[in-house]
Amino acid sequence: MNLIKSIFTSVIASSLLVSSGFNNVKASEREVRIYSGRHYNTDKQIYKKFNEETGIKIRLIEATGISLVERLKREGAKSKADVILLVDAARISNAAKSGLLQPYRSSKLDANVPVEYRDPQARWYALTRRVRVMVANPKKVDINSIKDYSDLANPSLQGLVCVRKRSSPYNQSLVANQIVNRGEAKTKEWLKGLISNVSQPFFPGDIGVIRAVAQGKCGVGIVNHYYVSRMLAGVNGKKDKNLAKKVKVLTPNPAHVNVSAGGIAKYSENKEEAIQLLEYLASPTGSMGLAGPTYEHPLVGFNTMQEVKQFGEFSPDNVTIDQLGANNKKAIRLMRKAGWN
Repeated sequence: MNLIKSIFTSVIASSLLVSSGFNNVKASEREVRIYSGRHYNTDKQIYKKFNEETGIKIRLIEATGISLVERLKREGAKSKADVILLVDAARISNAAKSGLLQPYRSSKLDANVPVEYRDPQARWYALTRRVRVMVANPKKVDINSIKDYSDLANPSLQGLVCVRKRSSPYNQSLVANQIVNRGEAKTKEWLKGLISNVSQPFFPGDIGVIRAVAQGKCGVGIVNHYYVSRMLAGVNGKKDKNLAKKVKVLTPNPAHVNVSAGGIAKYSENKEEAIQLLEYLASPTGSMGLAGPTYEHPLVGFNTMQEVKQFGEFSPDNVTIDQLGANNKKAIRLMRKAGWN
């Protein structure tokens, strides 16, 4: 598969193996095999610490969430995956509903993962949090008049709103969030107003939205907070860093929160090691270790890096991750009818 990172690397010092397959492993070695939809090199530092503390080797495959789910379905009982890591509520929820994950109870996970961030049937647990925020150009819009996602449907913003494509799982979860909070009828009305305010083509990614807002091509957009933080930190280069300085991050109160999450693969051959890994990743140390360098938020508390801290703290709304997943199909249907391409 061209979406799978196919380079095979054996790192003896960290006992971390990154590959497109799981071959040539001695049966006597304790290991855990990860299919990950997270694409951050810094995650490997957490896996290295886990290995150093436990002696358990990490074997890793990284790919898009969709391709990983399809791969799991295709492999069936022959799959070598132990742990599945996915970003977005709908993706992890749909993986569970498709029978790709197995339920498991853990007192450590129950203690460290707030109830709203875990599956009621114990098939997955959140590991990090990301907030869907608005970015605005103060030279194009009155930022004091934009306090909530609902404000983006205001006729005064006609031709000034930029959004990512309907296929974005983050936007799907935002609409699902609105369905839970506002009801289907009001969400349908909001979508109609929102889309009528969009004049630019729908963007393929959040960074494109931020750039467009910064350049004045539109006045306000919807993105995940950490994309702005990455730009401010210079991850994408000096040009993007300067563009990010031109936008104002507006966080609704309360805010819609999404997650990255993990579960045990249905046919895991190393279940004990897999549970141990997830317990580590969901612990305060593990969650902060994952979230810190990626500018996400840990499960509890906030990211203290300046590029995130400057946005201020946020209050999550009462919508659970399970509710986001349950309303995903309905959200997509409403988005399509509203003309969100």
